[in-house]
Amino acid sequence: MRKLLNTLYVTSPNTYLSLDGENIVILKDEAELLRVPLHNLEGIVAFGYTGASPALMGACAKRNIALSFMKPSGKFLGRVVGEVKGNVTLRKTQYRLSEDAAESHKIAQSFILGKIYNARWVVERATRDHGARLDVDKLKGVCQTLVKALKLVENSQNLEQLRGFEGEAAAQYFRVLDDLILQQKDDFYFNSRNKRPPLDNVNAMLSFVYTLLAHDAAAALETVGLDPYVGFLHRDRPGRISLALDLMEELRAVYADRFVISLINKREVNGSGFTRMENGAVIMDDDTRKAVLKAWQSRKQEEIRHPFLQEKMEWGLVPYAQAMLLARFIRGDLDGYPAFMWK
Repeated sequence: MRKLLNTLYVTSPNTYLSLDGENIVILKDEAELLRVPLHNLEGIVAFGYTGASPALMGACAKRNIALSFMKPSGKFLGRVVGEVKGNVTLRKTQYRLSEDAAESHKIAQSFILGKIYNARWVVERATRDHGARLDVDKLKGVCQTLVKALKLVENSQNLEQLRGFEGEAAAQYFRVLDDLILQQKDDFYFNSRNKRPPLDNVNAMLSFVYTLLAHDAAAALETVGLDPYVGFLHRDRPGRISLALDLMEELRAVYADRFVISLINKREVNGSGFTRMENGAVIMDDDTRKAVLKAWQSRKQEEIRHPFLQEKMEWGLVPYAQAMLLARFIRGDLDGYPAFMWK
């Protein structure tokens, strides 16, 4: 359980949320784990199936405290809210900004600055930790290119130009991703990013983990009242969670890619868990998929210090922190959206 930006996250399994006077009480096996005054909260996010009392749901609705329910995996289930004027105002502002090319570009810049910054950090971290096994000059050259890309993104004039700089930076980063794979090279290699369908084991894992991250980002946006389907960098397309794809850009390298590389280098997956189909697509078997999901849930529980908030939190709460920061920016509480820039 963690209180973050006036939102209480209940991540402990098998807990029940109840009301006692003006307090939310977290119970497990009828024992009280935590008591928090409702007037200190703007939202409550519960991961689990045990539930909440009708009295608490009514109190939250009356006080306009959003009470969101998630599966333990992070999938959004539903939300209890009171008067809807807060979310309506927030979403109307989101839609207005999305329709404004200049405002969309400004917000998208932050997402891409975070993405490139974190991609550079991943490469730099590899040269520091495994310099004796890597072509350090090659990796440092890519880092220098990514530094230049940050300047280009900062000075970009519109979304089209921004996407061009982002694509060039991504190509440079992916050029050395294979270098970071230090084990099982016969089975796990990366030549380029391919996704429809994935044509090798690494791309199959990346596509699967990106899907998990996108779902987490969409759930986080739902909990703060934003529309995950209306983005700023990714434009509207029926059925596409465009804002979730925006939000996850800054987390791809530092969260998802490092996770996949770690699974390979630690031999938590192996080549026998993948199958090539007749059309060339590579898919994971059920056991490998379950192993990846189990490891993903474990990674989400690892604790870090958020670089902007300077608070400790689990990796799994980072999308929620970023969603809240984005909502606060859209409301006008922050001068700019602070991208997640890991150090």
